[in-house]
Amino acid sequence: MISEQIADFILASDCAALPEGVRAVARRSLLDWAGSALRGSIEPPARMMTDLARSEGGRPRATALPDGWKTSVEWASRINAVASHTVEMDDLHPSSVLHPAAPVMSAAIAMAEAVDSTGAELVEAITVGYEVAVRAGEAAGPDHYRLWHTTGTCGTFGAAAAAAKLLKLDRGAIIDALGSAGTQAAGLWQFLADGAMSKQLHPAHAAAAGIHAAELARRGFTAAQEIFEGEKGFLRAMSRNPAPDRLTEGLGSEYRMMDNAFKKHAACRHTHSAIDAALLVRARTSLAPEDIEEISVHVYPAADDLLRDVEPTTPYAAKFSIPYTIAVAVCRGHVDLADFVDVTAEDIGSVIGKVRIVRDDALGDEYPVKWPSRVEIRFRDGTSANAEVDYPRGDARNPLTNDELKKKFRALTSTILRPEQQDHIVSASMTVESIHARSFWPF
Repeated sequence: MISEQIADFILASDCAALPEGVRAVARRSLLDWAGSALRGSIEPPARMMTDLARSEGGRPRATALPDGWKTSVEWASRINAVASHTVEMDDLHPSSVLHPAAPVMSAAIAMAEAVDSTGAELVEAITVGYEVAVRAGEAAGPDHYRLWHTTGTCGTFGAAAAAAKLLKLDRGAIIDALGSAGTQAAGLWQFLADGAMSKQLHPAHAAAAGIHAAELARRGFTAAQEIFEGEKGFLRAMSRNPAPDRLTEGLGSEYRMMDNAFKKHAACRHTHSAIDAALLVRARTSLAPEDIEEISVHVYPAADDLLRDVEPTTPYAAKFSIPYTIAVAVCRGHVDLADFVDVTAEDIGSVIGKVRIVRDDALGDEYPVKWPSRVEIRFRDGTSANAEVDYPRGDARNPLTNDELKKKFRALTSTILRPEQQDHIVSASMTVESIHARSFWPF
C-alpha cells in the first residue's frame, strides 16, 4: 500500500542522516520562501486573508506575516501561503509542475513554531513535505495539470506530511492524515480566464487542509487507507494517465527535491525559458524595440495550452502572458516586480503586438523535466537573431548561487524589513539546523 510506504519514510526521516545536498536545498528553499512570503504579505490577497483571520480569531500559536502577529496554526499557514504565492517569485519543481514552498513551508514553519520544534525537526518536516508533494505531482502527471493546479492538489499531501512529522504521529495516524489530505485536495485552473486570486487560495487551502488532516489523525480521525491508488482515490479521480510508482520508487534514497528550482523572473515559470532566450538575443544584438518586425516565441505544448489565451489586462494576469513578459524583457532587459505595476506602459505596448506564439511539439518531448523555448526576432532591415534555452536561470541545472538567493531575498524585503531583520532571516535560514523554530522570525 502506497500510504504505508510513505508513512514509513516519514517516520524514518532523520536530519542527521540526510545528505548534505538535501539539507542545503531545504535551507535555500526556506530563505527563498521567506522572501516571497514577506513581499506578498503586503499585497491585497494576503491582506484580505489576514482581515478574515482577525475577524475569526484564533489561539495565538504561530506567526503571520508581515508584522509577526500571532494567530492559530491553520490561519497563519493560510495567510503565509497566500502571501508566498502572490508575486510569482516562489520556487518551482519542474518534473512535478508544482510550487512546493507555498503549501509545504507555510504549514511546516507554522506547526514547528506551535509545537516548539528544533531547527533539525523543521528540516525533517520540510524534506518529507517536499518529497511527498513532489512525488504526488509526478504520479498525477501532466494530464492532471491540464485542469488541476498541482500546487493546490498535491501540495495538500506535502503539508499533511510535514505536519504529521512535526506532530510525531505514529504510522497509522500518518496514513489517516494522508487520506484526509487527499479527500480535501482541490484547485482548478479556471481562474486564469479572469486573472482572479484563486491561485493564491489554492496553496492556502492546501497548507491548512494538510494541518487539519494531521491534527484530526492525531485525535483518531480515520481516513482512506488507499487514498492514492484506490479505485475511487486521488490518482484515478484526477488523472487519465497516472504513474503511481513515482510515489515510492527510490523513496528514502533518491530525493526529488534536489531538482527544485528558484525563480529569477517575477512571472509564471512557463515564461522563463522564453524570457531568458529573449534576453540572450538582446545581449547579442544592438536591439532597439522600434527596429523589430516580429518576435516568434516557440513554446512546448503545456505552456501553449496554459498561457496562449491569457490577456495582460491586470498586473497579475500579465505575469502569465508570454507576449507581455517577452516585451518587457526586450524593452527593459529584465522582468522584475516593478515591470508589472503599469501594464499599459507605452514601451511594452509598442512591442506586445509584434509577439507571435508558436506551438512546437518537439520542444515538449522531455517536458516536464525540461521546459525549453526558442525566440526568433526578425528586424525591419531583414536581419534576424535567435536563441534557445532548455533550462532557465534558477533551474537545478542552471542554478542561482546562494549569494544570488540572498540578494533576491533582500530585494524582495527591502521595504518590509529593517536591515538587521533581513540579516536575522538570512542567517536563520542558512543555519536552520542549529536554531529553534520559534526563533526564525525577527519579530
